[in-house]
Amino acid sequence: YGEFLVQAQGEDVVAGIRTPQPMEKLRETFPECYEQLLDISKKLEDYYRDMQDIEFTIESGKLWMLQTRTGKRTAAAAVKIALDMVKEKLIDKKKAILRIDPYSIEGLFRPSFDPKFKKEILAKGLAASPGAAVGEVVFDPKEAEDLVEKGHQVILVRTETSPDDIHGMAAAEGILTARGGQTSHAALVARGMGKPCIVGCESLYVDYKNGFFKAGETEVKKGEKISINGTTGEVFLGELPTVLPTVSEDLEEILKWTDEFRKLKVYANADTPLQSKQARDYGAEGIGLCRTEHMFFEEKRIDVFQQMILAKNKKDREEALAKILPLQKGDFLEIFKVMEGLPVIIRLLDPPLHEFLPREEKDIEELAQKTGIAFRELKNRVEALKETNPMLGHRGVRLGITYPEIYQMQVKAIMEAATELAQGGVKVMPEIMVPLVLDKEEFKKIKEAIEEVCAGKKISCKIGTMIELPRGAILADEIAKEAEFFSFGTNDLTQTTLGVSRDDAGRFLPVYLEKKIFEDDPFISLDQKGVGELIKMGREKGKSVRKDIEIGICGEHGGDPRSIEFCHKVKLDYVSCSPFRVPIARLAAAQAALLNINN
Repeated sequence: YGEFLVQAQGEDVVAGIRTPQPMEKLRETFPECYEQLLDISKKLEDYYRDMQDIEFTIESGKLWMLQTRTGKRTAAAAVKIALDMVKEKLIDKKKAILRIDPYSIEGLFRPSFDPKFKKEILAKGLAASPGAAVGEVVFDPKEAEDLVEKGHQVILVRTETSPDDIHGMAAAEGILTARGGQTSHAALVARGMGKPCIVGCESLYVDYKNGFFKAGETEVKKGEKISINGTTGEVFLGELPTVLPTVSEDLEEILKWTDEFRKLKVYANADTPLQSKQARDYGAEGIGLCRTEHMFFEEKRIDVFQQMILAKNKKDREEALAKILPLQKGDFLEIFKVMEGLPVIIRLLDPPLHEFLPREEKDIEELAQKTGIAFRELKNRVEALKETNPMLGHRGVRLGITYPEIYQMQVKAIMEAATELAQGGVKVMPEIMVPLVLDKEEFKKIKEAIEEVCAGKKISCKIGTMIELPRGAILADEIAKEAEFFSFGTNDLTQTTLGVSRDDAGRFLPVYLEKKIFEDDPFISLDQKGVGELIKMGREKGKSVRKDIEIGICGEHGGDPRSIEFCHKVKLDYVSCSPFRVPIARLAAAQAALLNINN
């Protein structure tokens, strides 16, 4: 590919003041020079073993070579060039893998806006989940669901999202929030769903009551169309045309090569059968994090789960949980089928219970009518469950200690599903993960309760823990006496180590990055000096007690190439990331292994 201009200098081509001619015309005008240029281009490419950007001139019928340099390329072109070079035996598979930027290929799996159409940017936030989306503005998650059922495409716009928004998020084409960072609830859920998302768009003022948002001086009403680019963080007014992605056979071939060299296993964070299938299709070797709480937010289940939370005694809680058990078992049946023959690590309930209850008065009123509880009494109970700092409050293993019947129901659902499939000849590999553990005795009590439910079942099931607190990493040798695997939950471990809330960090983190206090955003790329040292220590302590203990990470860092290189260096066994980042993780893990060999 190339262009040329007659009676011109190079700057005329670059400046774009005249329309150049395609190289085919050069063959007609200067046939000898054209053939000579092809020959020299081939020699230069063979010598440099890479695609070249060449500048030349023809003076009085003689070809002069002015410059050659490595050519810039898109992600798709980088894949194509690397594969072609291997086929031509100019480079080997290792060099081909090292030449592709893992950060660049994520966009190959998501839709994008047609570059031919330009439009003025309405607002800009943090690019939280890549891809392009177009739809009508909607502020209410339930309304988003209703509109989608009627055939509309919507963008869910919120000040920030919470777990009870999940149905609206699932229905929407994309998500836009005024607050939050790249590991906020909206960002994490959107990445897991593969939906474009922009967070921390602080120029946005969202007025739910009057049904509009403002960006600067522009007011956008409910029902108006906007376009969001989750790859760049840009918001546009109106509808921009999109281009759908196709995963090329070239990329699939190179990803197969990565599996020959990487040492780290690549798992996926997946909560549904659909996400599990996507993960397996992209080459995941198992599920490293299946979050059970997302299963409770489905419309038929949330009512029963809220009954359980609001129950005044254990008997009433158990009655509500008995209704949930067959539903949760059904989820596990489907996920185990999709992941046949591969490990599935299921995290028991983690969020504090107040997250499952409504916050707005109209929603509390609706719940009061459903449950028969007086509005004032219900509102008081909702308020009583709220915590000052829920991230460090009554959640994770602490729920299992205080309300053991919740975890018992979940374990029973897991084991019944696994047993049923195994009896039908399906190979099932369940593993149960207890979140937020900080002490051996705490974990031991939960483990004993889990083993009691599992007793008599013919299915073997590993029991391990998620390390999200510095104390858990420091006491990893003690915890490893009981735990069969560790998974570092790097999202919360970063928060608890740095003392920084990921949802509020957007207010000062950009300044820290600008002033070089942080080299990278610690919620995107692992803080290797602090959090990394805890992971390294936890791994060494765990392996010192139990040599065969499997150790990995399951936070968002599991899909970040720099963090993956660190995980390889400290000899973790696996990384787990969102399904759409599995190809990136495979490539980055192979690059880490190859660079380590070369060094």
